[in-house]
Amino acid sequence: MTLDQPLAQRPDAGYVFETSWPLASGDIDQFERLSVDGVARYLQEAGAQHLVHAEAFDAHPFWIVRRTVMDVHQPIAWPDKIHLARWCSGISPRWCNMRVRVTSEGGGLIETEGFWINMNMETKGPSRMEDHFFDRLATTTDEHRLRWRPWLTEPVNAVHEQPFALRRSDTDRLDHVNNSIYLQAMREVFPQVSDLVDGPFRLVIEYNKPITFGEDVRIATAPEQSADGRDGLRFWMTVDGDPRTHAILTTIP
Repeated sequence: MTLDQPLAQRPDAGYVFETSWPLASGDIDQFERLSVDGVARYLQEAGAQHLVHAEAFDAHPFWIVRRTVMDVHQPIAWPDKIHLARWCSGISPRWCNMRVRVTSEGGGLIETEGFWINMNMETKGPSRMEDHFFDRLATTTDEHRLRWRPWLTEPVNAVHEQPFALRRSDTDRLDHVNNSIYLQAMREVFPQVSDLVDGPFRLVIEYNKPITFGEDVRIATAPEQSADGRDGLRFWMTVDGDPRTHAILTTIP
């Protein structure tokens, strides 16, 4: 898959986990729509529930995400009830692509895909999944030799920079800034590019290195234009000039 390719369709057979809950008022933006950081939190929650449902949580409790693709086709507005369907769209013994389709009873649609790595907290490195879990996830994809390839490699060439203050509550159990906080940082620049987020858009974010509490974080942005002329925005979160994450926001034609 490449930066502009459509996400994989839901398979007709295999293990697809489904869950649902009411849209929480704490996860909406100023327009009373499910925010992008709210989506990130819901993807984490769906993943945790999925592990429990698959009886795989005890053996695979620690995961990190390297990339998230988020296609907002139709916003989900509060109040509403959301439904999440989660399945594997590519896998190797230590990591996988997990598709999540988020729909709502009011007609909202957000398609996502995340590259997730199963971690061993003793070695601080990727860990093999147990065979029964691997086999179950693999029922929804023919891609069983998934490799990590970054999509976003442009060096920082910011047109605008601004600080982003961290709070202790922004860190997770690995002592890293939670991945939803990076999406909160992106929301700081949304008012500057309201034309990009008023209609359907794709957001791709790759997490290069962890950010920890106490570091001096800056948001860097630059305008972007796709090969077919669509406007977009590049986004980095940097520490001392080092890009810890890289994202791109583009409209969906």
